[in-house]
Amino acid sequence: MKQIQDFQVTECAQIGPNYALLRLRPLHGTMPHIEPGQFVQVDVPNSKTTYLRRPISVNYADTRELWLLVRRAGDGTNALCNLAEGTRLNLLLPLGHGFTTNIQGRALLVGGGVGIAPLRMLGRRLLAMGAEVHFLLGARTSADVLQLDLFRQTAETHVATEDGSLGHHGLVTQHPVLQEEWNHIACCGPMPMMKALAAIARERDINCEVSLENVMACGLGACLCCVEDTVDAGNVCVCQEGPVFNIKRLKW
Repeated sequence: MKQIQDFQVTECAQIGPNYALLRLRPLHGTMPHIEPGQFVQVDVPNSKTTYLRRPISVNYADTRELWLLVRRAGDGTNALCNLAEGTRLNLLLPLGHGFTTNIQGRALLVGGGVGIAPLRMLGRRLLAMGAEVHFLLGARTSADVLQLDLFRQTAETHVATEDGSLGHHGLVTQHPVLQEEWNHIACCGPMPMMKALAAIARERDINCEVSLENVMACGLGACLCCVEDTVDAGNVCVCQEGPVFNIKRLKW
């Protein structure tokens, strides 16, 4: 059930020059249940240039706290990356539909850049359900490979960097692990990466889900900013129907 709730920033950890990890605890009440792949809409406090809430994927959630992995992309996200400990943050949550978690067999979870945010939470859930999980993380450089230690602690992790500074030298879609047999692929990241992975999955008849990052303003399906044309239902709001979609529904 969607709700508006105040949280307190317990930590704002800088991850290099471009990212920050926000750790939040509810000020009142309890944490709502959040599924892997769902997101929140964050009200940016004390900003003179950011009027709309910012959609952020949930990086981690349990019964006590919530993590948001934020990339500096504009005034709003830059302000979020600079929040002081103790700041009150107002969230609309939980939003959207997450990844399928009743997966059996071998699952490859692929993230590009900050798109890795929901994947470790998903991986932990799939492991608990009995699936074999592998992560594949892609980035421009080694400095952009986020939370690598946490991923490695969770399951076998493969890495690709465009400059070759870590792991496979090349695009994440060129990593040799993609040639192995997989029952399921889940991915989140830049649109070209997801479309390339969707093409691979279709060619090899692998079940595949992607988390879309269409522009979102309200998170409630009212503003129609995030509309995506689907095979089965025509134009739908990603914030309501997604952000996770099976590629069979998409006109890619």
